[in-house]
Amino acid sequence: MKLSVLMITYNHAPFIAQALESVLMQQVGFDYEIVVGEDCSTDETRDILMEYQERHPDRIRLLLPEKNLGMIRNFAATCKECRGEYVAILEGDDFWTSRNKLQRQVDFLDANPECAACFHNVEVVYGDGREPHLFHRKPLKMLFDQRDIASDFFIPTCSTVFRNGLFGDFPKWFYDLPMGDWPLHVLNAEHGLYAYLDEILASYRVHQGGVWSQRKTHDNMRQTVLAMTVVNRELGFRHGKSMGRKIAMLEYELAYAMAESGDAKGALKQVARALEAAPLYLKLYRRVLTKLLWKTVIRGGAHGGNLRTGNEGNGKP
Repeated sequence: MKLSVLMITYNHAPFIAQALESVLMQQVGFDYEIVVGEDCSTDETRDILMEYQERHPDRIRLLLPEKNLGMIRNFAATCKECRGEYVAILEGDDFWTSRNKLQRQVDFLDANPECAACFHNVEVVYGDGREPHLFHRKPLKMLFDQRDIASDFFIPTCSTVFRNGLFGDFPKWFYDLPMGDWPLHVLNAEHGLYAYLDEILASYRVHQGGVWSQRKTHDNMRQTVLAMTVVNRELGFRHGKSMGRKIAMLEYELAYAMAESGDAKGALKQVARALEAAPLYLKLYRRVLTKLLWKTVIRGGAHGGNLRTGNEGNGKP
């Protein structure tokens, strides 16, 4: 088996057929399987999958747990069932747009054994009718190491093909994180580089039923900070400077979001955490001083925010 398509799905009835068809249309010169972890959906997702399996019994393998595992455990369980030399990830609400995607990435990895994985650009499409756009609007470099990957989130899930079996079992800490793809990339990058192919070969869908779309912005940011903090610790802080800077910027973005909602005191607490995470990060200082402090302290005091400057009685900003 040359390649396994790792697909996890939950309540993707409006999208799952398009996802499967985008795999089945692939023009490849090797054998592949589609391994689907269907996590006890409450809509018609499982019925649609079973119909497809009846039509493609030699291609589609369904994993049908009796109870909901949750996204991370479903992801890990499905990954463990993949038998291919390579694994391509496609969630049930995304889809591939090029018939040559898999062949292109397999050829690249065959020719570049120093690479643990490769990924490409994708188009972001919206369920509410907003204009689509590229995930990466600016050029990227071609090769990324573990420090790059651990310090940022820039790999679209539906774009990745990686070498199977680079590490053993998923570590215990993996199951406590809010996402599965990014820590997987960090673990894989222990064993090789990630290569970027400057091509648009898939679409990433943003819709109201998406896992991250259902969470409030503040919760997303807190969960991401938690994930980076855990991974930073588990890596023995070997990339502590660059990861600390990313954590600081996330703390700053959370602070700004809190200021936008009127919670000036909470925002300033987040600023303190940001500066603690990267105390010598000049880029962060500039953002805090020029944008956030203006909003929380000066503008907030003038417009009835939670934090006052001491001038609230004289009409001064």
